[in-house]
Amino acid sequence: MKHFSSLLNGLAKSLYGGKGRVASPEEGGREAGDAMVKEARRNGMILRSSGMLRASGSKSFVSMFSQRGEKGVNQDCFIVWEEFGCQEDMIFCGIFDGHGQWGHFVSKRVRDSFPPSLLCNWQEALALASLLPDKKLCQFDIWKQSCIRTCSAVDRELSENRSLDAFHSGTTALTIVKQGEQMFIANVGDSRAVLATTSDEGDLVPVQLTIDFKPNLPQEAERINQCKGRVFCLRDEPGVHRVWLPNGETPGLAMSRAFGDYCIKDYGLISVPEVTQKNINDSDQFIVLATDGVWDVVSNQEAIQIVASTKERAKAAKRLVECAVRAWKKKRRCIAVDDCSAICLFFHSS
Repeated sequence: MKHFSSLLNGLAKSLYGGKGRVASPEEGGREAGDAMVKEARRNGMILRSSGMLRASGSKSFVSMFSQRGEKGVNQDCFIVWEEFGCQEDMIFCGIFDGHGQWGHFVSKRVRDSFPPSLLCNWQEALALASLLPDKKLCQFDIWKQSCIRTCSAVDRELSENRSLDAFHSGTTALTIVKQGEQMFIANVGDSRAVLATTSDEGDLVPVQLTIDFKPNLPQEAERINQCKGRVFCLRDEPGVHRVWLPNGETPGLAMSRAFGDYCIKDYGLISVPEVTQKNINDSDQFIVLATDGVWDVVSNQEAIQIVASTKERAKAAKRLVECAVRAWKKKRRCIAVDDCSAICLFFHSS
């Protein structure tokens, strides 16, 4: 693995705070992760606003766009980080959809804390794996362990943050790490990742890579019910299942996994990610990450066709979001348009 030894050396050095002081692995690793964030920002490798990013020395190309809906402040946010973890062949993409009164603050906090925390846990997992020479180094197991630990740490830090009220507010999180031809996806919530690939007949077809974690999914509803939470639809929202406390009609979450929302964390809501892997081949063209505001009105097939038919790749995400907004106004005229955000990651040169 490229830069493997340098990463381990960097991690080892990060565990010493100077003047003989030994820092804890968590403290030292996080400091190293924060240092990487600062360096990446200085070098223009992190994008956190609508635009495009062409990964240097890579065929990857990223288009991002977000548009505020009609419900108030835009609670969606995202981040793209090329050369993630100082790896030339690695890129990180994350999209976050906040909800509740302070959801826009929660989503931004998770966006900012997730990447350095993931780097910390990934480096620690690599270091531990290097100490077990008899066991084969499995990339997926390392990333899965790192993502699960990261989600746990981020949610815990969020609960301990006294400057941010996440008791009745939260956020979803959908992240991918593309390392060479390997892609690792971690999903908490109901944003969605869809891959566009070319079939044997030459047609562009969608492959949904994530599950929309809605409360009415059998495994999700079972967990919530076992924790004494409730799942049902309101009369004026037929088909929209929400999570409720045992007594009273709050908070009414439309997803079964999220960061924050501590008012209902004891009643079935979790922040545990589903982590999966995808090997990218020559038939795979691009991947779309989008918040539920897009997927509520645009099908997987429609989304990839919109992206593929956009002449300028830099405008692909914007065109997809604009199509979603028009679809909201056409299909759901009596409902306020939701925030809509998308990231389009292209795998090959145009």
